[in-house]
Amino acid sequence: MSEIPDFFDGEIVAMLADRIEARFEMPLDDLVRSMAQAHLATAGVTGVVHAYGLLTQAQTALEKAEDALAAALETATDEVLEDPVISLAHEVNQAVEARDTYAQWVRALLEVPAGKTSARTGAVSRLTTTLPVAAPAQAARIGIAR
Repeated sequence: MSEIPDFFDGEIVAMLADRIEARFEMPLDDLVRSMAQAHLATAGVTGVVHAYGLLTQAQTALEKAEDALAAALETATDEVLEDPVISLAHEVNQAVEARDTYAQWVRALLEVPAGKTSARTGAVSRLTTTLPVAAPAQAARIGIAR
């Protein structure tokens, strides 16, 4: 289940747009223009604007998937749904998950304190591509009780 509360079509996008505008103290369109002109192109602004763009794309994809499913359900005649309708329902579920993921990402980026460039708070250990070497096995000593 999603951790994002239920919103109607596009409400979550509008709510996050309002939070972005409040955080950066300017309308979203001005923020995008300032970022594009490198006046305000910090890592924080760039990340939020990028994530918000992906969120709006995901919301558009969700709306299209919902429309396709609604049209298919209107023409469905059987009580048991056929594979194409089930497939459209899965597309809607995937679109909801994508939208919610981007919404969580935007929300997380907005929670980063002003002036910080990332949400990372501590050092991250480096991933390695080698496996640890096993120590040679010791011969087992079995004692017999007498």
